[in-house]
Amino acid sequence: MITDPKQTLIVVTGPTAVGKTSLALHLAQSLKTEILSADSRQFYREMRIGTARPGDDELQKVPHHFIGQISIHGEYNVSRFESDALNLLDQLFKEHRAVIMTGGSGLYINAVCHGIDDFPDPDDNLREELKSLYAREGIESFRSKLRLLDPLYYGQVDIANPKRLLRALEVCISTGRPFSELRKNEPKSRDFEIIKIGLTRDKEELNRRINQRVDRMMEEGLLAEVEQLLPFKHLNALNTVGYKEFFPYFSGEIPLDMAITNIKTHSRRYAKRQMTWFRKDKNIIWFHPDQESEILNFVRQLSS
Repeated sequence: MITDPKQTLIVVTGPTAVGKTSLALHLAQSLKTEILSADSRQFYREMRIGTARPGDDELQKVPHHFIGQISIHGEYNVSRFESDALNLLDQLFKEHRAVIMTGGSGLYINAVCHGIDDFPDPDDNLREELKSLYAREGIESFRSKLRLLDPLYYGQVDIANPKRLLRALEVCISTGRPFSELRKNEPKSRDFEIIKIGLTRDKEELNRRINQRVDRMMEEGLLAEVEQLLPFKHLNALNTVGYKEFFPYFSGEIPLDMAITNIKTHSRRYAKRQMTWFRKDKNIIWFHPDQESEILNFVRQLSS
């Protein structure tokens, strides 16, 4: 296990399109270290453009991990990510005093920094049964079940996220106990220091960047990328902003410009939800992405 107390994990987080990739690269190059992605959408190798994965030139500048390492057809979850990331950090800290982790998936960041509760593995039959229910009756069927089985967690969870609802229902049904009762929320000890850097911009600036990025993705071939993935639109990996908005277009239900507008709108809403999550973490120190020198100096002081 990692034993040097001066070994430091530097977390760079914030909402979508805020500028995390650029800052993480700057820090990694300055500190001569490597980057772990904590963006759960960038894990999938088939989803490149719509997830704003770092470009080939960026990936060549600094070694990256957890970028395109699994297929959309594979099973992956936050528990496995916690284990994989900690094992990797154990190796990286033998060569580097500091390692960068960046991304906007708060649950995955928390898993590495503080751990997650140990829940029973899902029962395959139960999962298929619940997925069939979702396919027949939609997300409201999950909401009504969870509201009945665990009203406390229902009031806390993002009820627009079917994966979170599915996992809570699996635990409630398989254990006979409320999901909220089994969530200990007790942080696990880590053998390295953690510095959390949050990036923020004013609302108008961030919204403009989100809109511009979607336009850039379209220029880079997002529509063709989604079209290639249409046969797999039922997979959980494709139930994400930047992909699912095109499905009604390809089925002839809406025009292309409406699908693009929907991506921009949903991306802005996603950014708002991300900020709501991150603001609850009082250990995050906030900066504007342009404050590169200030952030580097801050990190060097705390990790020296």
